[in-house]
Amino acid sequence: MRRATICRVSGRATPQGRLFLVGTPIGNLGDMTDRARETLAAVDVVAAEDTRRTGSLLKHFRIRARMVSLHDANERERTEELLEVLRSGRDVAVVSDAGMPGLSDPGFRLVRACVEAGVDVRVVPGPSSAVAALVVSGLPTDRFVFEGFLPRRAGERRRRLEELAGERRTVVLFESPRRVAATLEAARELMGDRRVAVARELTKLHEEVLRGTIAEVLPSLRDLKGEVVVVVEGRGEPAAPDLDAMVEEARALIAAGMRTREAATSVARRHGATANEIYRALVISR
Repeated sequence: MRRATICRVSGRATPQGRLFLVGTPIGNLGDMTDRARETLAAVDVVAAEDTRRTGSLLKHFRIRARMVSLHDANERERTEELLEVLRSGRDVAVVSDAGMPGLSDPGFRLVRACVEAGVDVRVVPGPSSAVAALVVSGLPTDRFVFEGFLPRRAGERRRRLEELAGERRTVVLFESPRRVAATLEAARELMGDRRVAVARELTKLHEEVLRGTIAEVLPSLRDLKGEVVVVVEGRGEPAAPDLDAMVEEARALIAAGMRTREAATSVARRHGATANEIYRALVISR
């Protein structure tokens, strides 16, 4: 069993506190786990992305807790403050507005600092909109990549989509409902008319999942509201090259003066095929 980490405060040995990453519901409050409720009720401090939103959650479950804010704008400074709290032997829980903290939400810097400082970091798993959208999408789930939010600027967003065009794994990303149509229009241009699933308001009253090719889904994305997760089909395996077409291409090279073996090798490299197969077809067809 690992020994507890000890620090010294005011001249006495004090066990360091623990940091808990607590998953909270992404919509339906019925998804709040018993362990999440117990943890939030037991810790000394709850660090929340939005204290008003988390305050409403805690009030619903009759949990009284001291809260501090932890968001993108103050995470760097707040990390040092929370480390002092943990070093003094008090426990801290981190929650985001919804789902798992640290996943495209504040928390990463604090976790990294705690790991480097030897503070015990634990996770209380809960709902994740990224995973929920993936498994309900109907697209392959054996291999996937999570991209988080795409850049807001159109040019930067296009460059990111160009990078993703060659990705064979299913792609999961977050997007604003105001930009999702423009993002998918750019995706169709840069990645082709792939299958997608657009999930909005997951676990809430108006939950909806739109599935189909990008062209099929786009007309339904006007005036979209609510939180959105987009799941995009990965690039499929390239089509097998047509042998007859490659042989004709090689014959043209031979007619221009290239040797048969050289022509077969040149065409094979261009199409990712086997030179011997093309060469044999050329010899047989003489």
